[in-house]
Amino acid sequence: MTPASSRRRFLQASAAIATAQFPIRGANDRIQVGIVGLGGRGNDHMKFYGSMDADCRIAAVVDVNQAARERAVARIQKEKGHAPKDYADMRRMYESKDVDAVSVATPNHWHALAAIWACQAGKDVYVEKPASHNVFEGHQMVAAARKYNRMVQVGSQSRSIGHKQRAIKLLEEGAIGQVYHARGICYRRRFSIGHSPDEPVPPGLDWAKFLGPAQMKPYSKNKFAYNWHWFWDTGNGDIGNQGVHEMDVALWGLGRGGWPESVTSSGGKFLWKDDQETPNSQQTSFEFAGAQMSFDARNLPTPPEGLVPLRGPNYVGNIFFGDLGFLVVDHGGLQIYKSTAGNISGEAARGSGAGSREKYEKTLDEKGTGEDTVPHMKNFFDAIRARNHSLLNAEIEIGARSAAFCHLANIALRVGRTLRMDQSAGKFLADEEANSMLTRHYRPPYVVPNQV
Repeated sequence: MTPASSRRRFLQASAAIATAQFPIRGANDRIQVGIVGLGGRGNDHMKFYGSMDADCRIAAVVDVNQAARERAVARIQKEKGHAPKDYADMRRMYESKDVDAVSVATPNHWHALAAIWACQAGKDVYVEKPASHNVFEGHQMVAAARKYNRMVQVGSQSRSIGHKQRAIKLLEEGAIGQVYHARGICYRRRFSIGHSPDEPVPPGLDWAKFLGPAQMKPYSKNKFAYNWHWFWDTGNGDIGNQGVHEMDVALWGLGRGGWPESVTSSGGKFLWKDDQETPNSQQTSFEFAGAQMSFDARNLPTPPEGLVPLRGPNYVGNIFFGDLGFLVVDHGGLQIYKSTAGNISGEAARGSGAGSREKYEKTLDEKGTGEDTVPHMKNFFDAIRARNHSLLNAEIEIGARSAAFCHLANIALRVGRTLRMDQSAGKFLADEEANSMLTRHYRPPYVVPNQV
């Protein structure tokens, strides 16, 4: 047998094994989805998947709260005419052969373990942003996706929004020249959560499972429901909540790979006297060779800046600066402003040192393209059918990196100093305290493993 024929037989056998283990679905096959986490975003998942009858069917739901499971089953029964199976423990659902893919809408501290367990069980995964609760978890999620040949899509929906895709393409084509600075903006007006006392766990809620990888603490209303975002054990503050969307776009448009050379972050929790641990104002700078990225996250009153419009109490978006002008992109659309020089003379010219006055001309004003989550989920299903993770718009390697930059910012803020990074190792240089915060102390048995 020639080497060529031997190799051909080996490839044919490998393909047969892969097809047997991961059958390629037909275009009309409906994917059976299990939803993990049935709070606010989990209810959105029910709505979005429920609108995609041609693509999928909600086969199962999971939550640590019995009341949430009962509400979900009743809703799907009413809207879709069938009752999904319900589980108190995601691991039991992962054992089911009736579920092809899982959609993780848990609090942040559960994202990695839920996704890794799903990959190990042979399920494809849609996991909400941020991909991980810390940097180590993102690495392990990528490793699990690759080892088990799983499609893992992160809920960074900007990657599937038409006008944002166009904005990045324009940057790549040089529409504003060489991009030297990317700025992410996350102004979300929020209010103090006040104080809530420790109290008995409500009936039907498995508090130990809710905490999972986090250390055991007494139950209180502020540590549960939406406010878990503002505690370091379970959330990452607003930079890891809404902000990770803009962080992802900033990295996308800046077009720089690898780690920053240094990270500086300042801010804190101002004015509020409450249970919240995370900051309500934070400013971060990431330095690259020849470029910079900055990020502002603020929950307090904030005015418009420059040509960025004031759209009520909230503004989230991105500004990219190049040597020919700048590009602004947000959910409402994208604009390009080109730099032009007008001649001036006399004292003004002598004072300016340049003999010209900078002007900006709006050369593009494009409206936003609307819905984001459903196209993003459709992209997930397309990759599942093709068994090709490169088709995913926000594949786990992309989502984990964007989350990691949020984590780097939070670490720099918490240690209170500029951190420099080892480019090859992805760790901080000569800073044991900061490096310890790249992971966490897990509570057994909810441990993200070193080997997935």
